[in-house]
Amino acid sequence: MKLPIDVMAVFQEAMDVDAARSVPLCVSVLLDDTAPADLMAHVRSSFASASPQARVSVNYFTDGSAVFDPRSDMAVIAAGVTPEVGAIAARIREAGIPVMVATTLPELVSATAREAGYPIPEGDLLSPELKDGSVLMLAQPLEITKEDADRMVPYTEFDGTDPFSLEPYALTEEFAADLSRKMGEWVVAAFKQKRLAFAQAFDFVRRPLSSESVRATSIQNAGVGLVVVIPGADMPIMTLNQAKMILQIAAAYGQPLTAERVKELAAVVGGAFACRTVARQLVGVVPALGWAIKAAIGYSGTAAMGYAAIEYFEHGGNMAGLAGVVSEARAKAVSAAESTRAGRVAKATVDEVGSQARKAAADKAKEAVKSAPGKAFSAARRAAATVASAAERASKAER
Repeated sequence: MKLPIDVMAVFQEAMDVDAARSVPLCVSVLLDDTAPADLMAHVRSSFASASPQARVSVNYFTDGSAVFDPRSDMAVIAAGVTPEVGAIAARIREAGIPVMVATTLPELVSATAREAGYPIPEGDLLSPELKDGSVLMLAQPLEITKEDADRMVPYTEFDGTDPFSLEPYALTEEFAADLSRKMGEWVVAAFKQKRLAFAQAFDFVRRPLSSESVRATSIQNAGVGLVVVIPGADMPIMTLNQAKMILQIAAAYGQPLTAERVKELAAVVGGAFACRTVARQLVGVVPALGWAIKAAIGYSGTAAMGYAAIEYFEHGGNMAGLAGVVSEARAKAVSAAESTRAGRVAKATVDEVGSQARKAAADKAKEAVKSAPGKAFSAARRAAATVASAAERASKAER
């Protein structure tokens, strides 16, 4: 039986991905001498790379005379209370270099830069996020000498209602992970062409890049399921998208893309007939939402495969066992939908809405398809959530 996937296209994607992660990089790391020690250590270790294509320069600064490499692809500032941080960041941006400002003193750094006339763009100022229920370990205040009093913003007495009093945040394991995630997401958003090379060089970029790949591919496959009306025509598109996604994730985690492993992966991903079978079964049970079910299966099956690959590599897995993990994840993703009970629950969910609401939902989806692909993907995601909820209800009912 011929697999619904272009194997040669998968091999070409593997070569393209391998080339993309080998692009040379140059990064300037600027450490504010007044920054908390745990922040400086975190930034330094995050940008320490054994990758041969990454050149990283590290410089300390105490005033506006910070030095950076003009050839840099990006710069990162570990910010303390030096008043010139905003001016330094502005100078780097003027040189055409994206700059990230990482800190555990977000309110103080932002206010100081703004008062100096060099506000830091909100998206470039990264810090751990305080949430309801967060446990905050108060760090020891920085000692500021009398000679520095005219240059530094002094710390106040502790006041739980004053955000300045909570700073600097001690980089607990939770806060360090949150800062790393934000740093990785910043890199992924800032670099469309070189982000795979960044993931190859710096570990903190790997999960955010892989998660973005899963999100984008899942939405894309949901859109394919939503708009493709010719029976079976969606499978080659979906499976190729899934193969590309898995290859990108593997490359982000530094896995070797050998011909043997790529061929094995193509065979496993290309054998995704289960997704199509389940979609057809549920469409038969709930014909009014056929468009939604196809989109939901495309979305959930792709997402399950992608996130399984991420977790597998995060815990030390390699390409040798990837195919089995991906296959198992896909099977689990559609197993709930295969049951008759799941179909009945899905139908009951639709019946609760009523015929008028069903017609309105269908009309809305058709209009979304006509209007723009982006709107179609949005509708597909909502449809995926609806069907997934029905499957979850079925699973709970069976227990």
